Amino acid sequence: MKRITVLLAEDHTIVREGFRKMLELDDDIEIVGEAQDGRQAFALAKKLQPDVVLMDIAMPKLNGLLATRQILKAEPATKVLILSAHNDDAYVKNATESGAVGFLLKQTSSHKVCRAIREVQQGKTFYSPSVSRRQDRIHPLLPNGAGGLKKKAVPLTSREMEVLQLIAEGKANKETASELGIGIKTVEKHREHIMQKLDIHDTAGLTRYAIGAGIIESSVQLTII
Repeated sequence: MKRITVLLAEDHTIVREGFRKMLELDDDIEIVGEAQDGRQAFALAKKLQPDVVLMDIAMPKLNGLLATRQILKAEPATKVLILSAHNDDAYVKNATESGAVGFLLKQTSSHKVCRAIREVQQGKTFYSPSVSRRQDRIHPLLPNGAGGLKKKAVPLTSREMEVLQLIAEGKANKETASELGIGIKTVEKHREHIMQKLDIHDTAGLTRYAIGAGIIESSVQLTII
C-alpha cells in the first residue's frame, strides 16, 4: 500500500518534533520533510510534492495562509491542512479561502490528526470537532483595524500580504525590504497601498487587522512604534 507523504510546516521545533513522532507511529503515513517557516514550506512542497502539508497558520517570513496559496498554485494536487492554536471564525474562513481543505487545533488528538490526513488525501475536508460545529454559522466577514467587521474582504495582493505581515511583526521598512529582496521605496509604496485599501493609517491598526484576519497570531510578541 502506498504511504501518504506529509510535509510538516511548524516554526516551533518542539511542536514539530511532537507531530513527527506522533505521525511516525502510523504505518500508512510518511514524513518526507519539515519546514520552520513559510518560505521553506513552499520550497520543500515544490521539491517534494507531498500528498499533504500540515501547515502552521502563524510562521515567520511567510505565514501559513500565504504559503498555502503559493503551494497550491505551484502544486494543485497537494492538500493543505491548517494547524492553529486558535479557532476564531476569521482564522477558519481565511484558511478556507486560501485553499486549505481542513483546519486542526493543535490540541487535536493524534488519532484525529491521522484521520484528517487520510480524509483530505482522499479528497474530503476535515475540521476539528469544535470548529466543525460552528461552520454553519461562520459569518462571511473579516475584522477591520478597530476590531469590528467590514462588509467585504479587502483584496490585498500576495506581496501586500507579505508586507502587512512584516509590519505587524514590528519590522521597519529597511528590514522588510531586506527580508523580501525589494527596495525601501517599493516597501513604502506597498505600505501606502495597504493603508488606502484597508482605510487604516497607523501601525497599531494594521497590527490589529493582521491579528484579527489570522495573518499573525495574537500570541506573537509585537513591538508597535
